[in-house]
Amino acid sequence: MVIMLLSFSSCIKGEDWGNGNAPMDNFKALWTIIDEHYCFFDYKAKAIGLDWNNVYKKYEARISEKMDNKQLFEVLGEMLSELQDGHVNLYASFDIARNWNWREDFPSNFNDSIQQLYLGKDYKIASGLKYKILPDNIGYIYYASFSNGIGDGNLSEVLNNLSTCDGIILDVRNNTGGNLSYAERLAARFTNEKILVGYICHKTGTGHNDFSKPEEVWLEPSDGVRWQKNAVVLTNRSCYSATNDFIKSVKRCPNVTIIGDRTGGGSGLPFSSEIPNGWSIRFSACPMYDADMQQTEFGIDPDIKVSQKKEDILKDKDTLIEFAREFLKK
Repeated sequence: MVIMLLSFSSCIKGEDWGNGNAPMDNFKALWTIIDEHYCFFDYKAKAIGLDWNNVYKKYEARISEKMDNKQLFEVLGEMLSELQDGHVNLYASFDIARNWNWREDFPSNFNDSIQQLYLGKDYKIASGLKYKILPDNIGYIYYASFSNGIGDGNLSEVLNNLSTCDGIILDVRNNTGGNLSYAERLAARFTNEKILVGYICHKTGTGHNDFSKPEEVWLEPSDGVRWQKNAVVLTNRSCYSATNDFIKSVKRCPNVTIIGDRTGGGSGLPFSSEIPNGWSIRFSACPMYDADMQQTEFGIDPDIKVSQKKEDILKDKDTLIEFAREFLKK
């Protein structure tokens, strides 16, 4: 299970679908790969009314042996969008099919120009972390991507430097994910005890319900410096994948409050495969749940919902940061 968590994607092999250039062969191959290995069919049938067999009928009628690659790519991309999953992508040399409605259909609640005013020019950098002490003695850390490596030494230095602060704000807005091990490493700085943070299942067969028994996922406290005071984690809809998993973990930690908007979701561990014409397909294959065995595929609600106000933008203020500062002072 540990290897599965640390390896962000794995590969599966498909069967021989014949002529690699035939549009219908590629359509059937793609539909079948998803049918046999995708992990959220039952959940999305209930949540969004997904019927994968009807999807086959709907898009099979649009396949023509006379269509070119770009026309085929458009149809296959639209078919995959029916899953409403940001971890599902079709990769060709000329484009990537994706469904980013989890963030594009919602307010950003983040303005990088205004956020930069809080960091100023004298902020410190520790690997992927930018941090400083704000004038009211609140520590502020911005982590833009879990693809940017952070070591245990980085985290201990940052928390030591902020140890005189009355509290810290950890801002992960617009962090669309990356490496799950970095998410766990950061979350481990906010607990002194081992905490059950979720469950994971693995596919055991080609049926829609062929899964292993749920396995517990625990968060172990770090051996390095751990934060003992209050902390606020800022979120928005662009918190996805590994960031969603991070929020799932720190939500269980004492003295941590999640403030902002619902996360974007993305709780399926991605796998990859290939269709006959060489295009790659990535998809969610292992479902991950929270500690209550609830789905987080469509996001996690904050403890306190706060949205960016237009009047604050005009004043070059970040509503979420200001709310967090006042919250920590109390």
